[in-house]
Amino acid sequence: MPSRRSFRLERLGPEWARPGLVAGVDEAGRGPLAGPVVAAAVILDDARPMAGLADSKTISPRRRERLYGEIRAHALCCAVAEASVEEIDRLNILHATLLAMQRAVAALRLTPQRVVVDGNRVPALPMPCAAVVKADARIAAVAAASILAKVHRDRVCLGMHERWPLYRFDAHKGYPTPLHLEALRRHGPCEQHRRSFAPVRAAAKPADTARDGIGGR
Repeated sequence: MPSRRSFRLERLGPEWARPGLVAGVDEAGRGPLAGPVVAAAVILDDARPMAGLADSKTISPRRRERLYGEIRAHALCCAVAEASVEEIDRLNILHATLLAMQRAVAALRLTPQRVVVDGNRVPALPMPCAAVVKADARIAAVAAASILAKVHRDRVCLGMHERWPLYRFDAHKGYPTPLHLEALRRHGPCEQHRRSFAPVRAAAKPADTARDGIGGR
């Protein structure tokens, strides 16, 4: 019986058994109330397999940072892309996520023959694309993409904290923790909050206190 952590791409159909470059794609930041959604695309070098790749949510920040550097150094190519808060509010989070994935694949230095995405929805791409549930734990290239996307977005959140320290984006990375919800209640949303998300709308109802640089230096 195969490991639950492995997935042979041949299961997706005959064309997936043929030689050719396969990109793994994953996202970070669908659930937070603030900041962009980030997607990464990675084509690994089969001749130089990497040890330690796993779903980014299951490994420590220090290990993610180390693997981030290794992936950037040893993958055949990789790319990271974003969809902005404005795009999330205009398109909705699902379509903004798919847009970020499209941008990440388009930014690859090499054009993949096939793309595999974590989850159950795929972006519109010019090459065959398949969605695999839990791919970030079962397919190395997708695990690598999950790490790049997570580390990149965490760094974005640290930059957001520098500008809006009242919200403590460094601590919760935009997720709806009690700390974040209390800051929203006290200060209202800032320009990086997703106003299409219910807790942000609720915080803005009494008075729209969002202003550029609130709580900043």
